[in-house]
Amino acid sequence: MILNTFKGLAKITLSTPFPVGDVNVYLVKGDALSLIDAGPLTDTAWEQLKRELKTFGYTPNDIEQIILTHHHPDHAGLLDRFTNDITVYGHPYNKHWLDRNERFDTVYRQFYTNRFIEAGIPKKFLTHIPGLISTLDYMCQRKLDVELTEGERIPGLEDWRVIETLGHAQSHLSFWREKDGTLLAGDHVLAHISPNPLLEPSFEEGVERTKPLLQYNDSLKKLLDYPISIAYTGHGDEVHDVHSLIPKRLEKQEERAQKVQQFLEGKEMTIFEVCQKLFPSVYKKELVLTLSETLGQLDYLESQNRVSKIERNGIYYYSC
Repeated sequence: MILNTFKGLAKITLSTPFPVGDVNVYLVKGDALSLIDAGPLTDTAWEQLKRELKTFGYTPNDIEQIILTHHHPDHAGLLDRFTNDITVYGHPYNKHWLDRNERFDTVYRQFYTNRFIEAGIPKKFLTHIPGLISTLDYMCQRKLDVELTEGERIPGLEDWRVIETLGHAQSHLSFWREKDGTLLAGDHVLAHISPNPLLEPSFEEGVERTKPLLQYNDSLKKLLDYPISIAYTGHGDEVHDVHSLIPKRLEKQEERAQKVQQFLEGKEMTIFEVCQKLFPSVYKKELVLTLSETLGQLDYLESQNRVSKIERNGIYYYSC
């Protein structure tokens, strides 16, 4: 079969073991046969990928390079199943997650321990931290070969320009093809849900924690400068109206921030207390996701001087 689906793109959907559901990866034919993202490290996803590649007349051995939108296991895990001579491209931050060592585990645990303490989370929840790494059971263990940065062209896919779209992940990149306005958006833009900007450690000494929701909002606004005709996403359907979707996403986020601001009127609350009110039924099960969202809204309100923050005994308290 000739690779002409989606104007030179072939969308391949793979199962994942995660609540987000299926993930989309993309086969792109340029000077090099490329795969955008790889899927999770499961036998099911690998068999699905091989079967789909076969419909286009290829096998995994034909793939010459893999370009990552970001490092999360549902997008990067299957790198382990490819031969070592494949070139892996991605944001520099990927290297910390793809080729993990003992320091990774130490930094990861300490980062979340610090965030839990600052948030005023009871000590009994600190036992959740080792379990946070369980998603890496579906992650690869290999090196990042080539780093990609803002504005660069992808070798072997010279039509595509790199756009740094941090927020959902500290490694997140999107890829834009100027000639027809096509965007490979990863998890930056999704049709039916807004991706969660996740707290992630920097792995660099002396660097303050990032503020992923503020990053994400800036990255969304950044796309308004690009004439985008269609966005192919990491999950779900394509987005045909990116520029009209962006204000809706930002408006929805502002609505949630207003809700948080109302919680804080006339009272002082810890991050954890706000988290419990925002997510009363799921915060115990999805502590990192809900904590990331809560702290993101507080960062957003603080950036606009709509809340005040004070630190006492290592715990942050917010009020307005």
